[in-house]
Amino acid sequence: MPVTSAPARSRDTVTRLAAVAVLIVAGVVVALLYRGSTGDAAAVQDRQITVTITAGRADPPVQRVEVGKGSTIKLTVTSDVPDELHVHGYDRKATLTAGQPATLEFPADTAGMFEIETHGAHLLLVQLVVR
Repeated sequence: MPVTSAPARSRDTVTRLAAVAVLIVAGVVVALLYRGSTGDAAAVQDRQITVTITAGRADPPVQRVEVGKGSTIKLTVTSDVPDELHVHGYDRKATLTAGQPATLEFPADTAGMFEIETHGAHLLLVQLVVR
């Protein structure tokens, strides 16, 4: 069995400790990334979503909104032409009168992904994700 000098053993110990420290830091980073990607997006919170439709375009453009099950959604849409607003999966509808804001408020009590669109122009406004 080879005899290892004291400085070599000391370097081996430092190397092992450094490797353990790297593994611990990597584990913490992965845990924080995992927590951040699922914890905040599914938090129960009230959400205000405002969309303006002008010349067949939504402002802001199509967006994906993630909320936790039990959140309250307040959706306000203003269109420059008459149309009908529809929240798929919740069967919520509102008449859009040109130039007048229409508001739908409802509890996000069903999990899944739901499209919010206009029926006349078939314009997708929001993808609502309820977790």
